[in-house]
Parts: sequence; structure tokens; C-alpha cells
Amino acid sequence: MIAVKPKRKMAKKKPKDPDKVTSTLRYRVKDASELPRLDKLARSVNYVWNYCNETSFNAVRNHGKWLSEFDLQALTTGAGKELGISSVTVQAICKEYVTRRLQFKKRKLRWRASSGSKKSLGWIPFKANAIQINGDRITYLGHPYKIWLSRPINGKVLSGSFSQDAQGRWYVNLACEVARLDHRHQVEEVGIDLGLKTSAVLSDGTLIENRSEFRKLEEKLGKAQRAKKKKQAKKIHAKIKNKRRDFLHQETTKIAKKYHTVFVGDVSGKFVQSGNGKSSTDASIGVIRDLLKYKAIRHSGYCYEVNENSSTVTCSVCHNKTGPSGLSGLGVREWSCSECHAHHDDRDVNAAKNILRFGRESLRAAKAA
Repeated sequence: MIAVKPKRKMAKKKPKDPDKVTSTLRYRVKDASELPRLDKLARSVNYVWNYCNETSFNAVRNHGKWLSEFDLQALTTGAGKELGISSVTVQAICKEYVTRRLQFKKRKLRWRASSGSKKSLGWIPFKANAIQINGDRITYLGHPYKIWLSRPINGKVLSGSFSQDAQGRWYVNLACEVARLDHRHQVEEVGIDLGLKTSAVLSDGTLIENRSEFRKLEEKLGKAQRAKKKKQAKKIHAKIKNKRRDFLHQETTKIAKKYHTVFVGDVSGKFVQSGNGKSSTDASIGVIRDLLKYKAIRHSGYCYEVNENSSTVTCSVCHNKTGPSGLSGLGVREWSCSECHAHHDDRDVNAAKNILRFGRESLRAAKAA
């Protein structure tokens, strides 16, 4: 007689509250004496991740079966006690592994190394019931970790993680459910063209400059790298990243507060492929787009990605493709339309206006459908 296992009943997900959004808060761990303990926990996390990676790959290769999150959780039952990490952390690792495997559509993901030149940065995920928060202290597995409380912890904590940066510093990341900001927007809609010379150009003519933080410290970074001063090079990289993100946070917050609906061009990483890697990194096109998406929602607005194909060569007045095109036309910043004779002082502003029009048309088409 064959025993049939009962199917696991999936818990019904609660409908999301439209007035609530998830915001991630990041705090640096202050107590340096606890860092070795976090390093040890991170090695245990890497062990579980690598086990999930190898086991899942073998299941596909030998049996043609993709292991689910629940399969991996069943196989790792009791591992937390043996490795000295929380059981909810083991569950979170299994869930994250399956999520990333589906995202990248791979049978095997990258191995998490605990030592050597290719050492993976530390990462310890957890759920809300695995920690206790008391002022500027977060307790995990009975050990309190003091943090730099740069801003209050608001909202309901849903999940989080400890994470390590390239300089070996540890941070606590808390995903909190917070209320949307009921903000009165000054302008209804805006189109945004992302680029290299200027990071972003708005359809109303506003420019977000490319601060070129990497270019400013490129010479100093090169000297540190040639002298093999790894710690100094890491500090310079961190300084570039922090200054760039701080500036972009300020600018995207201004946009989210001012405009209700934001249409942003879907420009891809083609700039990197065409030999403009450093300029593209300084412009941070992807970062701007991601910041705009969640900040628009946080401030009770909307952000949509729009196909910006032909936006640069199309006249925003008569909608005819009369602008300079091809590689030879990239240097032409100012042009007049041969059809309606409209003069465009800045080709990027013209592109932003077209993106705004494309966005409006796509929304009308979506509503009609």
C-alpha cells in the first residue's frame, strides 16, 4: 500500500493595503567587537546557500526536477541549530535562492566563497520574528548589535538582513511597511530623458547634471591601484559611490515631490557596450530609474517606463522624424525641423517632451483596452 502525502495548503496572501508601501532602512553596525561574530554567521549562511545550489543543480541534472522553496526548506531542516544560525534565516536563504534562480533562469547560481581573493560579501537574512529592536540595539540570536541610529525606525518591520560592504563594514537593512506620503504635487506629468552628458533632462527643461564623481577621483584611484593599496582603493570606490547616490537621492526626491506622474525612457546599458562604460557609471542611468520608481510610489505618485525609440530624432511639435540621426548626428545639440520649422535649442529636452507624449499615449491605449 502506497502512502500518499497530503498536499501542503498554501497560505492565502493578505491583499496589499494601497495606502502602505515597503521602504528599506539601512543602519551601520556600531559595535566593532561584534563583527567577528557576524563574519562567522555569514560563513554559515554561505554553507547553506552552497548546499541549496549544489542540491538543486543535481536534482535538475539527474532527475529533471526543479526543487522548490519548500523542498529546500525540508532538506535543510535542523541545519540552523547545527550551524549556529536561526531557523528562519535558513528558510530565508532557501526562499532567496529560488527567487534568484528563477530571476536569472539558471540551473546553478554563483558559488558563495568564504575566503580567498574572490570572497563573497557577508549576508545574513532574517524575518521580523527573529530580531528584537530596542532603541539603537537590534538583538539577533540573543546577541545585541548596536547601530548608528541615523533616523528613527518607522513602520512595521517585515524582514531584513545583515550585509557587509567591500570595506568589511556591516549594516542592518530593515524592510518596513510604512504609509504613503500624502503629498500635493505641483505638476501633473513630466517626461524624463536619461543620458550621459546630463544624467537626466526633464520635459520642462530642468537638467540633472552628471557630477562625474568617478572622473574627479579617477587619477587618485589609479595611483592607489598601481601601488596595490587595496584598502585605499576600496575607500575611494566607496567615497565615489556614496557621493553619487547622495546626490541622486536628493534630485529624485525633488522630482517625486513635484510631479504626480513620471514617464522615464527605457534606455538600456547600450552605452556601456559602446565604450562609454565610465561615463555610463557616473550617469547611473539604472540607479536613477530605480530611485524614481519607488520614490514616486512613496509620495503617492506613479512612474512608468516608456519606449523611447526615435524620441531624439522626432520633432516634438509636428511629430515628424526630421532630427539629426546616426553617429554623425550625435554631436548636433541644436536643430530646426524641416517640416514645421520649429527650433529645438536642446535635443535632450525635445526627447523628454516626446517621452512625455509617448507615455500619455500608452496610458490612453491601456485604459481603452
